[in-house]
Amino acid sequence: MRTVHVDGTKIKDWASFFDEFSSAFGFPDFFGRNMDAWIDCMTNLDEEFSSVYVQPGELVCVALDGAAEFKERCPDQFQAFVESAAFVNWRRLEIGEPAILVLSFNV
Repeated sequence: MRTVHVDGTKIKDWASFFDEFSSAFGFPDFFGRNMDAWIDCMTNLDEEFSSVYVQPGELVCVALDGAAEFKERCPDQFQAFVESAAFVNWRRLEIGEPAILVLSFNV
């Protein structure tokens, strides 16, 4: 399993949410900076699409540092993160591929 740390203390709004995830995962230059694009990038971490790449079947642990502060400061972004990560896994299972994301945080 590969672990990628995201600094939740730096997330203040949608722009910084996308900045932090793009930086941590190395999303491509054409990343659309919206949740649909985030979901697409996270769904395809087992394709050589971002700088974070895992082998098919391998998991990526998203370690959200400063999660309690992030959740309190940006509840909409925090909820979108959790729900969208779950959707990424559901989406993959629906097409017969294994889940790819594991979340780690303390709120």
